Amino acid sequence: MSRLDSFIRRLEAQRAALDWAAAETAARPGPVLELGLGNGRTYDHLRARLPRREIFAFDRALAAHPACVPPAPFLVLGELVETVPAFARRGLPPVALAHADLGSGDAAATAALARWLGPVLAPLLARGAIVLSDQPLAAPRLVPERLPAAIEAGRYFAYRAA
Repeated sequence: MSRLDSFIRRLEAQRAALDWAAAETAARPGPVLELGLGNGRTYDHLRARLPRREIFAFDRALAAHPACVPPAPFLVLGELVETVPAFARRGLPPVALAHADLGSGDAAATAALARWLGPVLAPLLARGAIVLSDQPLAAPRLVPERLPAAIEAGRYFAYRAA
């Protein structure tokens, strides 16, 4: 498979997963976390699917398209290992949906960040919350969830908070 075909499949899986998760959590209260704002495509997609929901977007530095930059109170910049724990101390309502797009060109660093994220993210989640990730996550409260059949196994990962 060409790199272009792989990229297209990844984006199709990401969109299908986000649409599924937005539908699963539409009636649940609580904010949404976008971990890895990047260029803002998935933030913009979540904003369109969940227009009345508070969406907090995290990234190391701002690199999003100007039309996809969250309002200042919802943009959290800095290293996730610092910003997510600081966010947890804000005392906001439990999170209904979290999307983590952590993949980078450094496989070891990506795997380490994913190992760190599961246990840190789990306490922030409402019971029944959905977590989507481009990397496998692990924490006692994160129960693997079946994604729509159109998404190739291992392409994207979904969890429900127990």
